[in-house]
Amino acid sequence: MKEISREYAQALFELAREQGGEQEFYSALLDMKKEFDAAPEYMQVLSSPNIPTQERCALLEQAFAGQLPEYVLSFVKLMCEKGHIQTFGDCVKEYEGLYHSFCSVVSVRVVSAVELNDSEKENLVAKLEKANACTVQAQYEVDSSLMGGIIIYMDDKIIDGSLRTKLKELKEVIAT
Repeated sequence: MKEISREYAQALFELAREQGGEQEFYSALLDMKKEFDAAPEYMQVLSSPNIPTQERCALLEQAFAGQLPEYVLSFVKLMCEKGHIQTFGDCVKEYEGLYHSFCSVVSVRVVSAVELNDSEKENLVAKLEKANACTVQAQYEVDSSLMGGIIIYMDDKIIDGSLRTKLKELKEVIAT
């Protein structure tokens, strides 16, 4: 199923590039995913083999016509026709990866011992963007077990500046 999602996402992204609508298509996919997540029964109806394909596509047309770019709506209808609509969420994730790569956007997870204020968040993102020459989208979490400092998860890198890790390293040095 992952391969199918990747192929669909790649095809849509190539079309978006041709149309110059990478951001517009991405936003439309996120809006549609939000709608599907809010009403999971809708996805059940769209993937039901008991309902004729034409009726399922007509439901999509009724719900989203005029709200989404025509190519995105046609894309989702094609997924429905081919019986792959249940992979829509994975397809959106794949498209997101392609879009972020295209725009040099990196998703980062920042875990801190205490809640960071807005100024600290802005400074951290600015430093990460400067050091990595990309746009950074950060998600923040609090983990009091760190005792202090932060851990940054960025692609395949982990930057561990937590007090817990520093104390652990110090303990190992003293023990030897």
